[in-house]
Amino acid sequence: MPHPPSKQPKPGAVDRPSASPMPPWGLCGLHLELSDIDQLTKIQQSAERGKMTLQFDENRHSAAIANSTMSYIDVGQGPVVVLGHSYLFDASMWRYQIEALSHRYRLIVPELWGHGKSGALPAGTKDMQDVARQHLALLDHLKIDKFGLVGMSVGGMWGAEIAMTAPERVKALALLDTYLGAEPKEKVTLYLSMLATVEALGSVPDPMVEALVPMVFSQETIEKSPQFADEFRENLRQAPSERIVDSIVPIGRLTFGRRDAMTDLRELTLPSLVMTGEKDISRPVDEGREMADALNCLFVEVPDAGHMSALEAPQDVNTHLLAFLGNAMRT
Repeated sequence: MPHPPSKQPKPGAVDRPSASPMPPWGLCGLHLELSDIDQLTKIQQSAERGKMTLQFDENRHSAAIANSTMSYIDVGQGPVVVLGHSYLFDASMWRYQIEALSHRYRLIVPELWGHGKSGALPAGTKDMQDVARQHLALLDHLKIDKFGLVGMSVGGMWGAEIAMTAPERVKALALLDTYLGAEPKEKVTLYLSMLATVEALGSVPDPMVEALVPMVFSQETIEKSPQFADEFRENLRQAPSERIVDSIVPIGRLTFGRRDAMTDLRELTLPSLVMTGEKDISRPVDEGREMADALNCLFVEVPDAGHMSALEAPQDVNTHLLAFLGNAMRT
């Protein structure tokens, strides 16, 4: 459910009053084009059948960035929107959003170092600001000056760092299931211990895989859409040892050791939106509210979703993204 900010929303923010029951794509107060509603209907039907029409490899490209190779999806036409995926996932995480948004926007979907088809984490990468600069280098390579940013989890962390580094280039910022404050100390201890175990083994042991599943997906999702958890398990078990050691573990360490960027976040004035899954254990709803307060923007709590709200509740997420970007990208 959406929670309005405590202050006057910035231009580009969207709000909705209380609403009576309605179709999953019809949220009162969010104004969508008929073509958007038609697209959302098609996506819902495709998701129910377990089939999507987008062929990722046909739209996949790569670029030499920071002495490594960054893989990215480039699909659609219109104003540019960059989608940043979560840690331990790849560009396919955005499958439902790509289907929903590519008829209106040109989507650039980079794959984080060591994830998907991207190469290893570049030597000398020390923090999330470096990761942001590397993604900016990709956009420079593509000669893209201005763009919207939609980031989930780690993708939201480097995405927000881009907005703080080059605010004049970012037209809109949507942050999903992420947090720009420092990682709580008790979580840092746990996560670093897990990463040390993974590094020593060169793989993610099965008990850890099973422990991660409820940190990523809500119980409702695990029961109703078990294919997502199954896909996540399989990807972790198949992760190459080399990539785990040279990229997955180091990126985890710089993620959980990131700076507290909340003060800088409060200085941003661009149109923004924050969304968090109602059942997100990794990034609780209170963190999302804190982020929305810092950005002075709308906060949306996604019903029944865990950390992967874009996968778990695509209709809800797509509806808000289409409405938000439709307003914000016009400016």
